[in-house]
Amino acid sequence: MNLLLDEVEVPERAWSAAPRQVSIALTNACDLACTYCYAPKHRAVLGVESLLGWVRELDLAGALGVGFGGGEPTLYRHLPDVCEYMAENTNLAVTMTTHGLRWNAALTSRLSGVVHFVRVSVDGTTNTYERLRGRSFERLRDSLRLIAADFRWGINTVINEETIKDLDGIASLASEYGAAELLLLPQQPTKTAGGVQQATLRELESWVRRYSGPVPLATSENAEIGAPLARALQHEVGLRSYAHIDATGTVRRSSYAERGVPVDEDGVMAALARLERMGA
Repeated sequence: MNLLLDEVEVPERAWSAAPRQVSIALTNACDLACTYCYAPKHRAVLGVESLLGWVRELDLAGALGVGFGGGEPTLYRHLPDVCEYMAENTNLAVTMTTHGLRWNAALTSRLSGVVHFVRVSVDGTTNTYERLRGRSFERLRDSLRLIAADFRWGINTVINEETIKDLDGIASLASEYGAAELLLLPQQPTKTAGGVQQATLRELESWVRRYSGPVPLATSENAEIGAPLARALQHEVGLRSYAHIDATGTVRRSSYAERGVPVDEDGVMAALARLERMGA
């Protein structure tokens, strides 16, 4: 259990060496083809032994949690085993980000009790979702029912010119299935799609100001839209707060960062130190 006490001010010299949260892309593989997805499209997958070594190291260095993503993490065949290992052998909170469409009773049985938070990517509702994701919106609802029954969970939504008009519907969906958070992520530029337009950002800011729903809003550090940042400890920023390891084993400041440092035999913390010195 991680317990956050806002009233306690710990001097910086006593802070843990590791980032509070580390996201790890287990694989670049995904069975969807969203044009605005920032994930790399070349084949890559992490070896399970290296992965387990990294999570042990991060745990000992004081990280609070690891979030698995991709690609699509449910396509990583070792996912249940890795999550079970972490629950039994580390103090790390385990989260994951998934499109949710591969969720079933067998996966729920393996991950229940060992994954502490599930983030489901939902870009648009009904026709918008089906056009962008190429999958049935009713199939998504089936997955949300399964996930909500056994996990604390939230929705991630990429905000662009198509999804902005569905925000009320997405917020209603989050409320209907008891989501703990609605994370709003303005679209980032990729090789196949541009970033979110300024007019859409202004519309998003206006929506956030009007919002009065029961599900708390959050956003990423690179977005200023009037919603709280998804950061546990306000004074710890940059690599003190967050780092990303991609499916090639390269550590970066975020999943959007172009530059990074490969994790070699010296481990994750040594790679993070090199990244800090580079200012990458």
